[in-house]
Amino acid sequence: MPGDPKAMMVRVESSRLVKPSDQGHPPPTTLRVPLSIFDKVTYDTHIAVIYAFRPPIPSNSMVEKGLSRVLSEYREWAGRLGKDPEGNPFILLNDEGVRFIEASADTTLDKAMPFKPSAALLSFHPSLHGVAELVQVQLTRFTCGSLMVGFTAHHLVADGHATSNFLVAWGLASRGLAIDPLPLHDRASFFVPRSPPRLEFKHRGVEFMTRNKFDKGKDNPLKDDIVVHRVHFTKEFLHKLKAQASLGSKSNRPYTTFESLVAHLWRLVTRARGLDGCETTHVRISVNGRTRLSPRVPNEYFGNLVLWAFPRAKVAELIGKPLQFAAELIHDEVAKVNDGYFRSFIDFASSGVVESENLVPTADMGKSVLCPNLEVDSWLRFPFYDLDFGGGAPPYYFMPSYFPVEGMLFILPSSMGDGSIDAFVPLFCHSVDAFKQDCYSLV
Repeated sequence: MPGDPKAMMVRVESSRLVKPSDQGHPPPTTLRVPLSIFDKVTYDTHIAVIYAFRPPIPSNSMVEKGLSRVLSEYREWAGRLGKDPEGNPFILLNDEGVRFIEASADTTLDKAMPFKPSAALLSFHPSLHGVAELVQVQLTRFTCGSLMVGFTAHHLVADGHATSNFLVAWGLASRGLAIDPLPLHDRASFFVPRSPPRLEFKHRGVEFMTRNKFDKGKDNPLKDDIVVHRVHFTKEFLHKLKAQASLGSKSNRPYTTFESLVAHLWRLVTRARGLDGCETTHVRISVNGRTRLSPRVPNEYFGNLVLWAFPRAKVAELIGKPLQFAAELIHDEVAKVNDGYFRSFIDFASSGVVESENLVPTADMGKSVLCPNLEVDSWLRFPFYDLDFGGGAPPYYFMPSYFPVEGMLFILPSSMGDGSIDAFVPLFCHSVDAFKQDCYSLV
């Protein structure tokens, strides 16, 4: 059945560790890189993405050679996580290596496409659980010569921006080209707290919460009823949506495509869930600090540098008011996560309060249900499609792996390359029909 990976057999041929290439002067393997406050506040989990490439594709050995070479510039990925006697987390640069798996599929890529978001996708990348390696790669060859690349990376080491830069650099290294730009590894000097500290914003209950709250309600007996629905928004629809969302904008400037689409999806999912109008719903939206901090942090910074905006509304207001109401909420809350907010977070997270009060991050992948809230992970600005191992063409297909967390949405550019956008929307089965019914409605 096309689009159903269950209909094919994926067989693992080999598995080994790939270590950074020796550039002539082996570096010490006892160095420890302390995690920054932004590393420690993010998701403590692996994230997986899947690429598909059509031939001509270089051999697995060339891709492996490029991986070894790029790891010499990104040694953190070849290291291991650890903690010092005081419990402070760090990355040990011991060059233990990343997991490299070669596999084969018993069909052509055309017969397998398009891939539906389902548990069968998990066969295209290594497990995300119980692994010491910080990066894992699986190359799956199809009978037509096409290649699937399953890539997993630990979020504590780097955010999506930094990880996508690494992937582009891997392609350069595989083609024998210079890795440019090189990553910036300084995880300390950009985030020095002010003296005296100025805690100008609330951070308890935003980035941090008490451990008791964190431990409650991590699972849901209905998690098996969650399906991931992929929806495609054409460039033409997005233009109309943006125009609709921007009617009466108080700044007299149109809202962005991202703000307009998230507003649309927020209202769609909220309506499909059938929530009580008196409930409050919020959306967790990542904000990249590289462009928010002043002076700006270079784009080459390797690590995590993300905080979150939390636009919120009563369900009745969100659904009952026009689209521009939601777009304005999103725009205003994202704008508030500015240099001052980031500096306040740095002061708070560096003050010792987190440790003394036993606070933990609110970023938690342990939950399977986010209702009545949403999280939106936008990959619209990441250069994931710039990965080229030597075939001379962008990836034929790119998507997140299967993450059935109700309410955790992924938004990314469509592989069509025409300005359209794909959204991966996990919902309870009973909400899907209602979501589909209104998905392309601008009313």
